Amino acid sequence: MEEELRSIEKNQTWELVHLPQGKRPIDVKWVYKTKVKPNGDVSKYKARLVTRGFLQKHGLDYNEVFAPVARLETVRLIVAVASNKNWSLYQLDVKSAFLNWPLKEEVYITQPPSYIVAGQEDKVYKLNKALYGLKQAPRAWNMKIDSFLVQQNFTKCTTEHGVYVRNTDSGEFLIICLYVDYLLVTDSSKEDIRVFKGRIMEEFEIFDLGELSYFLGIEFVSTSKGIFMN
Repeated sequence: MEEELRSIEKNQTWELVHLPQGKRPIDVKWVYKTKVKPNGDVSKYKARLVTRGFLQKHGLDYNEVFAPVARLETVRLIVAVASNKNWSLYQLDVKSAFLNWPLKEEVYITQPPSYIVAGQEDKVYKLNKALYGLKQAPRAWNMKIDSFLVQQNFTKCTTEHGVYVRNTDSGEFLIICLYVDYLLVTDSSKEDIRVFKGRIMEEFEIFDLGELSYFLGIEFVSTSKGIFMN
């Protein structure tokens, strides 16, 4: 929980203020999850501060919410192309992805349970950036990562907005497949991938999930936490 709050504070996601007249704060809650390794051992205990987005009102707390993600068929295609060409394929996970883009709307939330600031119990947090649970959070993150990739000279596919391509010095293509806060990265050159990973890690906190292996019979499972390959 303290690690989650440190990430929020580091990212300047909010500021403690008095609630303006005529405004109402959105409640927040803690969501806990135990992540395990493939052998069943505990990998980490994770706490996420989440807003009760169902309390938001359209036109008041949010407007646009649409955020494109790559289709599972597209993910399969990218893996097939990489496998056919014997390219390296890496998976990246963006830490606290939804905390990276400024909000256009004026949104206030209550102070987190168990972390009420002593002497300022009557105050609320004004959100400068999106927080998990907000209806507009996925769109805000998508706009942020899209802006970053365009700055890195990637071209977004016109028919699949979750795929980005950039020509490399080796004469091949560096391909990014985006699914919410997960990225599949492939290229014939590991050096090109290394340079890209270094650049994106300067911009965002990234978990490098390592190089993926190819095998027949890959099954893709889509969940709220991303795409998993069985």
